[in-house]
Amino acid sequence: MNTESNGGPEAAEGSAVTHEQPLGSRAPHFIKRSRPLHLSWQVGIFIVGLAVVVVGVIMLPLPGPGWLVIFAGMAIWATEFVWAQLVLRWTKRKVTEAAQKALDPKVRRRNIILTAIGLVIIAAVLAVYVWKFGFAMPWNVAE
Repeated sequence: MNTESNGGPEAAEGSAVTHEQPLGSRAPHFIKRSRPLHLSWQVGIFIVGLAVVVVGVIMLPLPGPGWLVIFAGMAIWATEFVWAQLVLRWTKRKVTEAAQKALDPKVRRRNIILTAIGLVIIAAVLAVYVWKFGFAMPWNVAE
């Protein structure tokens, strides 16, 4: 009798477990067989990932998706390095927790209220500006 597929508690427990990829190098097998080739592969992956991360860091103060590019560089590193795989797993877990928290009805209600208050303040400031100066641009206002 096969006890693994009987639908018992073990089966229910196993279905709730997320299947994460095993840690370690994802280099092709023929590269892993040769130590010098694998080391060269890792150096290449590190350099490419470093270049992508540096571009992402440069994009942080400039227009562009800086954080997205940094995480792309981390994903490149995660194809070879366990430390990067662990960082990405932690990041994914934190992003998932934040998304679930943002979907909480109390948090959504608070965010909507704060947004509405901010919009009312901005509208009031604009109304005072238009009342005092009209529709003139700030650099064209003569006092």
